[in-house]
Amino acid sequence: MEEIHWLEQIQPSQRTLVGDRALQLSQWRQRGFPVKSGFVVSSLAWRTFLAQFLSSTDGVLDAYVQLNIDDWQQLQQVAQKLRQAIAQESLVVDLSHKIATAAQSWTTLILHPDLVLPEGIPQNLQNALESPVSNNHPAAIAQALLRTWSQLFSARNLFYWRRVGIDLQQLDVALLVQPLHNAIASGILHCQPDRLEIQASYGLGLAIARGEVIPDFYLVDPTGTVRSQTLGYKTIAYGVTNLPVPAGFTHHTSLSNQNDLQVYLLNAAQQQQYVLQHNLQQLIHLGQKFIQETHSAITCEWALETAGIEPHLVITQYRDSPVGLETRPQPLAPSPALLLQGLAAAPGRSIAPAYVVSDPQQTPHLPPGVIVVTTAITPDWLPLLQHAAGFITEHGGLTSHSAILARELGIPAVVSVAKATQILQTNDLIELDGNQGKIHRLRSHQTRSHPMTLLPATNRKTGDRLVSNKPHRQFDKSVTNRTVPIATQILLNLSQLHLLDKVQNLPVDGLGLLRSELMVLNMLEGQSILGWLPQRQPELLELWQEHITQFARAFAPKPVIYRSLDWRSPEFQLLSNPAITTGSGDHSIVSYLQDPTLFDLEITALAGVRQAGYDNIHLLLPFMRTVEEFVFCRQRVEQVGLTQSPQFQLWIMAEVPSVLFLLPEYVAAGVQGVSIGTNDLTQLLLGVNRDFENLATFDARHPVVMRAIAQIIQQAKQARIPCTICGQAPVLYPELIDSLVEWGITAISVEADAVEVTYQAIARAEQRLLLKSARHQLHAKTSKFATEPTAEDLGY
Repeated sequence: MEEIHWLEQIQPSQRTLVGDRALQLSQWRQRGFPVKSGFVVSSLAWRTFLAQFLSSTDGVLDAYVQLNIDDWQQLQQVAQKLRQAIAQESLVVDLSHKIATAAQSWTTLILHPDLVLPEGIPQNLQNALESPVSNNHPAAIAQALLRTWSQLFSARNLFYWRRVGIDLQQLDVALLVQPLHNAIASGILHCQPDRLEIQASYGLGLAIARGEVIPDFYLVDPTGTVRSQTLGYKTIAYGVTNLPVPAGFTHHTSLSNQNDLQVYLLNAAQQQQYVLQHNLQQLIHLGQKFIQETHSAITCEWALETAGIEPHLVITQYRDSPVGLETRPQPLAPSPALLLQGLAAAPGRSIAPAYVVSDPQQTPHLPPGVIVVTTAITPDWLPLLQHAAGFITEHGGLTSHSAILARELGIPAVVSVAKATQILQTNDLIELDGNQGKIHRLRSHQTRSHPMTLLPATNRKTGDRLVSNKPHRQFDKSVTNRTVPIATQILLNLSQLHLLDKVQNLPVDGLGLLRSELMVLNMLEGQSILGWLPQRQPELLELWQEHITQFARAFAPKPVIYRSLDWRSPEFQLLSNPAITTGSGDHSIVSYLQDPTLFDLEITALAGVRQAGYDNIHLLLPFMRTVEEFVFCRQRVEQVGLTQSPQFQLWIMAEVPSVLFLLPEYVAAGVQGVSIGTNDLTQLLLGVNRDFENLATFDARHPVVMRAIAQIIQQAKQARIPCTICGQAPVLYPELIDSLVEWGITAISVEADAVEVTYQAIARAEQRLLLKSARHQLHAKTSKFATEPTAEDLGY
């Protein structure tokens, strides 16, 4: 059986063996384009492995055949069973040796999977599969093969195979194997007859693929004239371990879960320079050659590799679909007369039919793409809201959990709209403006002479119509180029896995608040977590660990701060014990004291994530009231081994006023960081309820709250621990950022859509602070001269 096919020898008739990507690269290479060398492990190797795997593993095929993909829990269980069973290194020993022999002159390899799906099936999963890196040793290659193939059995992919009617035996996957060399720069080249679009960043292309940098962008005429160029935001570059370091890359940090790669931290001068200062013309000539010879739109990945004496340009990958890099906004239609108004809880603007739900206690069957109108949102609606065009509620404040969830999901929302369920009716065509809290009725349901027709929602930033009637904001990846560096970090608040792809290109310094409650709501699809205990505890642990791992992997090596479960709000009582969430105040950490089962399970999952190599995950304890409570939690954290790693950090939330008096004692007891929750801190200091709109005049701008925040930051600085703020105050009231920066806040953690405005506010605040300091120094010096200049002052 011929399993190895070199790019120079592939013929069009071998498409089903090698895949579309390798075939295209082969044709380009044979026509003289500078395609990087490599070979394909044909799909026959996969078929042989699959046959041996299915015959050696009892019940695996039956589990897949009997799988009900609409049963979310069963889907997760089958996916885990398949991916655990596939890790049989003995099945790929021979193949790994063949690959090592074929690549004997290469030190490090990268394996690019290429799916060959049956005709008529959308070929849209290629970019969803990761490309493992491996050193050239049979054992390492075997592990890389198994990691690559196991991706086919993720819950998402199993769902897709069954939904489109693909049997496991119909799946074909080829592997393009290429050497991995260090590169000065890499990026994406998109060619169309009327223009070239070039993205560029330092080092390997992994930084762009993983969304950890914003690349430089060039727009070029077919004649070679550069129309425009935009400086990106580039702070890191990937390189290959044990290979010569590219010029200018000095300071690096290790990746514990990727021994073959290392990350270089770029200095300020590199960050402020365009990558292609000397090599732009090479890429332009390559793009012009593509236009002249192919006469069609193509997209490829490129690299300026350092293997050899001089850097040379190579094409590393073919991309299946063009990457549109330009945004062409369309204007929104003018708004009609105002019908209703409330509090603007989540920004965005949508036009869609209303869907009125009078009784929020009954989980509705929401059609996708509607604007939900109800009295209040409950957590079990979470899976449904992901497909909504927006929502309107009669109750709730700006810092209610419903408003927070809407902002994270990118769904426009207006809360505190009196009589909304009485005035609006299902099928009314309405315009929802989450920026200004306004609702307009475009057409009454009574004027409809045809069934409901969903109109596309629109993006608040660009005015673009969004795909599939979903208004989830396509977070602008080109914003916040950071031409002005800032010292204050920007972190993200997040809890939804499906948003990871949308936020990974944002220029943030990590995940500052992973809300476990909302993550678990989605993980369990709104079911009670008590139903999993104690009989299904191992399954729950695996599921929990898998979800946390996905967040840790997406942001690695940047920090991910996971906040443990906090059931204080009545909104979450369906997940836990109502006696705890709505009773006599025995909630949050006190619930851990009463029954630590869930907390122990949670921190065991965290320990598993760190043991898997993701040492960027840290723990944040919520609603901490006493040092004794913290000591209790710390001891349990120590028992599962989390504190054995020197990189691990244990933080607390600063949202109970007692922290104003106890922070030094907390630090002495082992607290390594503090995160200010302005929502709860405000309501506890002023005696208000965050979920009631009629008390909205009491917010974080109140002098009492501001003094408390200043004191916490000052005490944290004195204790030499980081202090962040993750409440809604900096987003709702950006003017507070001036004070936070002046007091010395370490980081500000916000929702994804607020990254741009927060960066701008921080940059302005820091600039004002620097100018103030400079004026003070100048005044001090001139005052000194005005009194009695010394010889040193006069330059002697």
